[in-house]
Amino acid sequence: MRRRLINSTLAVVLVVIAVFGVSLVIVETRTIQAGAQESVASEAVRLVGIVESRLGSGEKITPDILSEQITAKRYAKIKVPGKAPIEIGTRPSGDVIQSQVSGDRGESVTVQASRSMVSAEIGRTLLVILAVALLAIIAAVILAVRQGRRLTAPLTDLAETAERLGSGDPRPRHRRYGVQELDRVADVLDASAERIARMLTAERRLAADASHQLRTPLTALSMRLEEITLTDDPDTVKEEATIALAQVERLTDVVQRLLTNSRDPRSGSAVAFDLDEVVKQQIEEWRPAYRSAGRAIVRSGKKGLRAVGTPGAVAQVLATLIENSLMHGDGTVALRTRVTGNQAVVEVTDAGPGVPPDLGSRVFERTVSGRNSTGLGLAVARDLAEADGGRLELLQQHPPVFALFLAREADPVEE
Repeated sequence: MRRRLINSTLAVVLVVIAVFGVSLVIVETRTIQAGAQESVASEAVRLVGIVESRLGSGEKITPDILSEQITAKRYAKIKVPGKAPIEIGTRPSGDVIQSQVSGDRGESVTVQASRSMVSAEIGRTLLVILAVALLAIIAAVILAVRQGRRLTAPLTDLAETAERLGSGDPRPRHRRYGVQELDRVADVLDASAERIARMLTAERRLAADASHQLRTPLTALSMRLEEITLTDDPDTVKEEATIALAQVERLTDVVQRLLTNSRDPRSGSAVAFDLDEVVKQQIEEWRPAYRSAGRAIVRSGKKGLRAVGTPGAVAQVLATLIENSLMHGDGTVALRTRVTGNQAVVEVTDAGPGVPPDLGSRVFERTVSGRNSTGLGLAVARDLAEADGGRLELLQQHPPVFALFLAREADPVEE
């Protein structure tokens, strides 16, 4: 690009020099020639006037007196009636410029100048014009090189930015170059970098959420399969297999829910469902794990509640709270259902030390954890709750009380 810019600039300058330079040479040549002819004619007129004046006053006409009135390197011949011709200077050879003037007393003056002197002056003028043209070309090259650097350097920088985006570095550079078109390209690249960064963040978040949220259902499923391998009772095998199949369905629902939230966190699939059934199902799934840990899981509170939400998402939120109580809590874990206003509430509590005072409401932030965990569970659980219009809150830090608020199904209107 730099070479093309220099070549195009030189082409424009050469065209301008050719058009105006040739015209200037023609005009100057004609001006010099006309000036030389006019100078010779004026000297002839002057000499005639001097000769005529001296003839009228009776003074002598000598070469010494007349030679002072003529330019050096010019030749003059004066003819006076009845006298010998007077010559001043050396007659030029070759082509000459000549002017002949006659006086009232019959005298005549002829002045000649060599045309080579005019050619020399024209040559000097041409050298000046060529020197100016050369300076113009040099100045054009310098300006073209500087302009080329000004344009190619930003383009090279933009190419490096695009290469960085392609190599997986989506950091915007926020560089501007003072050229409107290039700044527009830089704006588009920075905007693309920000979009790519958001997409990569969303993909990493989805991967982290999926690995965390799938761990709990897979652990519960593996425990059910272990129960099946350890028993020979057909009824027990059938019961555990039925529960395992239900867990597989919920596992599928978890995957679908994570994918849906990754595309649009606001897109919910809330329906009216039996909240007691979801609570009961979670207690049955987690009871073997609590039994193995020498602990108990119980439920209490109002029954017969119907809430609005996604059953799979609600089950996943409760599973996260129950798992946290199993890992970080102590004693019996209690699930209590109640009603507040037009909302159904499920509280999960245990007898453990609770949430450290320095965490408080930050416990729902990603990567915030008080006991060497990933810090993703509660954050994902809150996202799942909010996707269906609910909310997850920490009501009490010690002992810990987490509450899931869900909209209640409207009571039927009696006619």
